[in-house]
Amino acid sequence: MMYDGRYDRLFGIVRPSAFERRIGLHPTVSVVIPFYNDPYINEAIDSVLAQTYRPIEIVVVDDGSSRYADRILPAYAGRVRYVAKANGGTASALNAGIRVSSGTYVAWLSSDDRFRPDKIERQLGYMIKRQASICCTDFAVIDGSGRLVASRYGEPYPDGLALMRLLATTNAINGCTVMMRRDIFDIVGVFNESLKYTQDYDFWARVVLSGIRIDYLALPLTEYRMHDAMGTVVNKPGLMAEYDSLRAFYGSRLAGLFAEGGTFG
Repeated sequence: MMYDGRYDRLFGIVRPSAFERRIGLHPTVSVVIPFYNDPYINEAIDSVLAQTYRPIEIVVVDDGSSRYADRILPAYAGRVRYVAKANGGTASALNAGIRVSSGTYVAWLSSDDRFRPDKIERQLGYMIKRQASICCTDFAVIDGSGRLVASRYGEPYPDGLALMRLLATTNAINGCTVMMRRDIFDIVGVFNESLKYTQDYDFWARVVLSGIRIDYLALPLTEYRMHDAMGTVVNKPGLMAEYDSLRAFYGSRLAGLFAEGGTFG
């Protein structure tokens, strides 16, 4: 017998969409936390454990640390998956975490940042509603002591398309606000391990050039920590050189895609 939606409308029955049936009503979200000699690791892990959404898988990838690894095990045994590897940089740590994770969705959290308690629940609900492959959000700023510095960094963007256009000239997406469906890696590939600092910008550019829409949720759901020892401060000269090289490589291609009226799914 053919399904007739009139009865659902009559009795107020809400059935899962075809997309929801495909991914499951409560898909697992894997959170990958690259870790290297970071004293804030406990705050990052605790912020994921405090999420209002379940099921969540936490994968901590120790990228050859010589300090603070004892803060992970045995304290979080049974609650996180701990992966130890030789030092290879953030991209290699992210890829190692992605490979061993099992979630339908994957989020990334730096070991010095924090998720707000409803981050995954809100962002996942938005992504399912939009049938999004990848989504970023706004973020708040905290200092080295965890005190709130700014409730929102900058002004909200009009929409995801505006953010995507900006990638031709700058990286306006904070990687720790991003959640993506696992199947995006089958299309775009994983993070470029030859890049020490700008693997995120390279990945966003490849996403857009693959014709994939980046959705944007204008809520600050991540707390981004600014402190003197953060990588973007310590490694700024190398980061900027790498960034300039990528911008020269991708900038005109991204700008040309939008000038031609590129469409995204």
